[in-house]
Amino acid sequence: MSKEIEIKVPNDFSAVTLKQYVQLQKDLDANEGDVEAQDAFLVYNLTSLTPDMVKELDSDVISGIRKDLTKLLGNTDYPLQRKITIGDTEYGFEPNLSAMPYGAYLDISKFENIQLNDDWPTILSILYRPIKKTKGALYEIEKYEGVEPWDEDKWWEVGMDFHFGCFFFFIRLYKALVKGTLNSLKNQTGISPNIKSILEESGEAIQQLSNLQEKIS
Repeated sequence: MSKEIEIKVPNDFSAVTLKQYVQLQKDLDANEGDVEAQDAFLVYNLTSLTPDMVKELDSDVISGIRKDLTKLLGNTDYPLQRKITIGDTEYGFEPNLSAMPYGAYLDISKFENIQLNDDWPTILSILYRPIKKTKGALYEIEKYEGVEPWDEDKWWEVGMDFHFGCFFFFIRLYKALVKGTLNSLKNQTGISPNIKSILEESGEAIQQLSNLQEKIS
């Protein structure tokens, strides 16, 4: 008697958490060069199927899953969500990056580059802080006082539509801000190499997404 398998393929990235996405990147990196294993982990991380279940599917079903995943990965153009509620707390994106607290700026500059990886929740905890008060479309967030390890956990179960929107918005704006800074300081020395790396180009995460699209197609 044949066994019925329910296959759930996400329609958009709101159904894929940061935890799933980062794990997918780790699995693909760990199995670089093994196309069959990468195939299995790709489907496993983005659908309801386990690697063993994937092996039991016929080529027509796999082809249909690939088609749906290609459509999913082809759309990462999401807007920045300036406010997000997690649990009972509403968080707001840094209202003015050009006036971001110096301590927050320094903590971000500690990262050699900005990617959608294990470091991303820390960066989010710097950029998004609890909203103290609002007035119309304007809001004020809590003063930056550093990031505690437990502050980062809340971001892992948030959908990738939120993360992509924030990531690409922040990278574009941050690069523009830093480009101006680097230009104004081009005749000076002592600029942090990490700041240069982040501000000049942070394309690894974008390349990873492109690689995902290529693997599926």
